[in-house]
Amino acid sequence: MEAVGALQERQPAAPGALASFARFVLCGGGVGIASSLAVAALASWIPWALANALVTAASTLLATELHARFTFGAGGRATWRQHGQSAGSAAAAYVVTCLAMFALQGCVEAPGAALEQAVYLSASALAGVARFAVLRLVVFARTRTAAAADTRSVHAIAAPDGLPADPAALCHAA
Repeated sequence: MEAVGALQERQPAAPGALASFARFVLCGGGVGIASSLAVAALASWIPWALANALVTAASTLLATELHARFTFGAGGRATWRQHGQSAGSAAAAYVVTCLAMFALQGCVEAPGAALEQAVYLSASALAGVARFAVLRLVVFARTRTAAAADTRSVHAIAAPDGLPADPAALCHAA
């Protein structure tokens, strides 16, 4: 049983959906604000598209690390697979915001700055909620599943001699 306690100390419990979403908004929003400032500063030296691409790549790496360590309670650094999946979800969110802006330009001849911001922020919010769901249910879900499997295997190791280690063997209804 000491092995179970040691494992639980190493693997903090994953936060619930509401806490994860609040952390997602905090981390993603903070990285987003810093990124917008970085793009503006970098664009004074290099073309805007290049500055945006560089900052987007760096901010996606940073945000994925924050989400792995803080938002979703993965208990460590993000894997390369998680970075790739996160980048894919960020690219999909980018496409959603671009499509929304193209649609606005197609529907309204000369939209004002307030309308453009409203459309962009609405598309960003929608894409952000979808991205949160993908990160929570797909990208970082494996980490929680693996942690649960590790806990079950520790139970199997810690079972006293003569008792079945498998919970299903203890209760046929399980």
